Amino acid sequence: MGNTFGGGKMVLPGWKGLYVAGGFGSIYPFENDGVLEHRILKVNDWIPHIKKLGADAIYFSPVFESDTHGYNTRDYTKIDTRLGTNEDFAQVCDNLHKDGIKVVLDGVFNHVGRGFWAFQDVLKKQRKLTICKLV
Repeated sequence: MGNTFGGGKMVLPGWKGLYVAGGFGSIYPFENDGVLEHRILKVNDWIPHIKKLGADAIYFSPVFESDTHGYNTRDYTKIDTRLGTNEDFAQVCDNLHKDGIKVVLDGVFNHVGRGFWAFQDVLKKQRKLTICKLV
C-alpha cells in the first residue's frame, strides 16, 4: 500500500484512491476574526477535476470553528467561519456525493482551543469544578 501526502494518493481497500486535499490549513488567517467567507464553496468548482483524476474520496483538514489554525477547535458543531457555513459545507458534501466522491474529515477530537466551552469553564471555575472535588 503506497501513500503520499500533500496531493498524492493513498490506496485503501475497496477505494480507487484517497486523494489528500491538504491546502485548507494554509487558507486560515492566523486569528479568527469572525468574518464569514464562503471559501469552501470553491470545492464545487473542483469536482470535475477531482473526478478526472479518478479520485473517489476527498480528505478535508480540520474544518471546525477554531481560534487560529484549525487544530485548536472551539466548536465541533460548526464549520469554521473562514470557510463558510454548515449549509455551505453540506452543499459541497452533497455535490461530492452526487458524483460518487466520499468525504473524509480530520476531526482532531483530541485538540481544543482556548475558545472551547470546557476550556473556558476551567478558566472560570478553576478548582471549584466538580471533577476537582472528586480528586
